[in-house]
Amino acid sequence: MDLVARVPRRPTGGETLTGIDFKTINGGKGANQAVAAARLGAKVAMVGRVGDDVFGGSMLEGLSQDGIDTSGVTVTPGVSSGTALITVDDRAENSIIIIPGANGRLTPTDVERHQALVTGARVLMLQLEVPIETVVRAAEVAKRAGVTVLLDPAPARELPAELLRNVDIITPNETEASILTGRTVGDARSAKLAAVDLMSRGISTVLIKLGARGALLATGNTFEHVDGFQVHAVDTTAAGDAFGGALGTALMEGMPLTEAVTFANAAGALATTRFGAQTSMPTRAEVESFLQNR
Repeated sequence: MDLVARVPRRPTGGETLTGIDFKTINGGKGANQAVAAARLGAKVAMVGRVGDDVFGGSMLEGLSQDGIDTSGVTVTPGVSSGTALITVDDRAENSIIIIPGANGRLTPTDVERHQALVTGARVLMLQLEVPIETVVRAAEVAKRAGVTVLLDPAPARELPAELLRNVDIITPNETEASILTGRTVGDARSAKLAAVDLMSRGISTVLIKLGARGALLATGNTFEHVDGFQVHAVDTTAAGDAFGGALGTALMEGMPLTEAVTFANAAGALATTRFGAQTSMPTRAEVESFLQNR
C-alpha cells in the first residue's frame, strides 16, 4: 500500500516540512505491473503475499476488480502488508521507502505451490520486492518451461548468477543500471557500456529505461535508442511499472521488440500524467489513441 504525501520539495535531513496532500493508493511493483498488463488486455495471474490487515483486503479487492487471478496470493496472519512511504514534489519527482511486510514472507515453496500459474504463462514478470531466493526459483521454473522471463531489477541489488542465467530481458532504469554494474549511467554511451556488462553475464536482451528520453535496447551486437514521449508529468511514481506491464503484454502478444518498447514507452509516459501508482495505469484504448496522435 502506497502512503503518498505531496510536498513542494523533498525535505532535507532533520527538516520538518508541511505537505500539500496525502493519499493511500494500492501499490507494490508486482501488483502495479499486474494491473498495468491487465488494463492493456493481458490475462494476468499474480503470486504473492499480503497481510491480514485492512491494506491486504483493499489490495486483493483492487486486483480482482481489474480481472486479475489472485488465487496465488496468500493472506499471511500476524504480518502487515507491504507498504511504501512516498513523497512526490512539485517537479513530479519522488522518493520511496519500502517496508516489505508480508512480501518478505514469500518463499520458494510458494512458487512450488503455484507452479502451474508460472509454467502456464507466456511471460513471467519478476521484481525484487520479495526475497531473492524466491525470485531465483520462479525464474528457474519459468525458464525450464519455456516461459519468457522479464526482470525489473528494483529495488536494485547485487544479482546472483543463478538468476541472471534464467532471465531473458532485464529492464533497469539509469540508477538501477549504475548499481548493478558499478558504472555511472547518465548518457547514451554509459548506458551502452552498462548494457554490454549485463549481457556479458548471460542476459540476451537489456533494456535501460531513460525516462522521458525513452530506452536503450541492446540485444546481441545491436544497440537501438527507442525514443520516449514528451508529456506534462505530475507524478513519476510507477511509470516504470506501467512500462513493465506494457512490455510484458506486448511480448505476450508477439510484438516485434522495438514496437514493444515503443508501446511500453507510451504507457510509461501516460502514467506520469496522473497521480498515484495503480490509479495511473492506462487502458489499451488510451495507449493506442496516444500512439496514433503522436
